[in-house]
Amino acid sequence: MRWCLALLLCGFLAVVNALSSSGSRLLVVLDESTDQSAYSTLWSDLKGRGYDVSFESPKSDKLSLFKHGARAYDHLLILPPKSKGLGPNLTPKNILEFLNKDGNILLALSGKAATSSAISSLLLEVDIQLSSDRSSIVVDHFNYDTVSAADKHDVLLLQRQGSLRPDVKAFFDGEGVVALPRVAPQTLGSDSNLVSPILRAPATAYAYNPKEEMPAPEDIEVTGSQLNVVSAMQARNSARFTVLGSVEALEDQWFSASVQAPGGKKTTTVNREFAKQLTAWAFKETGVLKVEKIEHYLATDGEVVPENLNPKIYRIKNETVFNIEVSEYSYDKWVPFEVPNGDELQLEFTMLSPFHRLALKPVHRTETSTVYSTKFTTPDQHGIFSFRVNYKRPFFTNIEEKHEVTVRHFAHDEYPRSWAISAGWVWIAGLWSVIGGFLAFVLVWLYSVPAADKLKKTQ
Repeated sequence: MRWCLALLLCGFLAVVNALSSSGSRLLVVLDESTDQSAYSTLWSDLKGRGYDVSFESPKSDKLSLFKHGARAYDHLLILPPKSKGLGPNLTPKNILEFLNKDGNILLALSGKAATSSAISSLLLEVDIQLSSDRSSIVVDHFNYDTVSAADKHDVLLLQRQGSLRPDVKAFFDGEGVVALPRVAPQTLGSDSNLVSPILRAPATAYAYNPKEEMPAPEDIEVTGSQLNVVSAMQARNSARFTVLGSVEALEDQWFSASVQAPGGKKTTTVNREFAKQLTAWAFKETGVLKVEKIEHYLATDGEVVPENLNPKIYRIKNETVFNIEVSEYSYDKWVPFEVPNGDELQLEFTMLSPFHRLALKPVHRTETSTVYSTKFTTPDQHGIFSFRVNYKRPFFTNIEEKHEVTVRHFAHDEYPRSWAISAGWVWIAGLWSVIGGFLAFVLVWLYSVPAADKLKKTQ
């Protein structure tokens, strides 16, 4: 009995100490021939942030993503294998099943060798495409490291500031240069809104196979911002699939390397900080939203008592208040969620289609959350309605809340009296004038006795 309690306590402490909001169990898949010590700083940083890191070879018989039908790990980090496949236990089907069960995946590629067909098939499932020539790398003759790639120009130097999408909150912002050696090019499909670029290639970059001759301009498939260096896919269940085009960027030698762009000064790379931001987002340390509480009630001048919160029935033309309390997870704690500039959190009061679509404004902040609120009048339509908040944005987990209520007509004793309607005063005056005239006629008729005829007296 004691060892059971001890085991449960250890498991509880492991979850508490983990920075990730979805668990601490991290599986790293890498070939036995891969020099594990080349990434020692990365492993040290992950363990220091509370992850329980396990290493397995893709060919290992012990490797399994599931145990008794449940996930055996919370996160999966795949380094590019040197063989043609990922082994029998890491088929695209198994990896997608891991993703469907809320597992998070970070896949690193390399331009040193051709990408395997198994990885290409896996990426096609999430609408991320590699070059038709799987040995291609990204080359840039204007943004490269003159120290390590003076001839091949295959070590890209990218400024983090300004490289990301400006319309979403940046989880990868900051200053400094990121060095990305031998990047495997990626392009995103146009049919899905679940994929987003994290870091794009410069406008002067292009992809080609270094083993072949320099291609003619018309033979180059994709160039510039069409190429992605780092891409992400967030599924509808908010599980994350991240693709890093250069696994070498995670090596110790590039975490603090001295690089120099053409015509520039020598500077130190910030690969270590960028790797922290990338793994933090991929493993749900950042960008995780949680709804703490939802309240709706009739608008009143005084304080709302708990008994009147979240009623099941409203009446048409009721003044109604809706509040939603949202928190955001940032590394190791919950903080108030701030909607990015240019965006807004919206409420829909809907039946089959929205009758109201209103912006929710922040009205109160606590230590861990922000309360967003709006006031509106229920429509002049009875039926089953829903308070719906559907917030789905790149790099944030989804918020999808739906609360049903009934909207009824006025009861027979709730309609306003006729004298309370100013437009009815004319009709009321006409009614009473008819009644008054009739009564006057009756009174005059009753009290108006006709004169008696005088009869002649006869004898």
